[in-house]
Amino acid sequence: MFVLANVLIGLAQVLGMALQLYLYILFGAAIVSWVNADPYNPIVRFLRAAVEPPRRAIWRLLPDSLRYFPLDIAFLVLLGLVIFAQHAVVQTLVDFALRLRQGGA
Repeated sequence: MFVLANVLIGLAQVLGMALQLYLYILFGAAIVSWVNADPYNPIVRFLRAAVEPPRRAIWRLLPDSLRYFPLDIAFLVLLGLVIFAQHAVVQTLVDFALRLRQGGA
């Protein structure tokens, strides 16, 4: 079982790093949206391409009263989901792997 535990820990670490990177991308996209950035800049295009599809999917799920709120609620929900995944999903994978390693699963 220690092999499965090590694989789960590795998966959790990779997922944690990917979520951390996406969190940086979200913050970069937020900063770009606040300034008058060149829309043809490759970095700006990458940030928008990385953030816009999940943000738009969340926006469609929001009730009409929150869709046109002055703050971008969909972006805040996406940010919250990424932080939740970092703290809940990754940590759950690590805890489960540690229990497997101890033989108590």
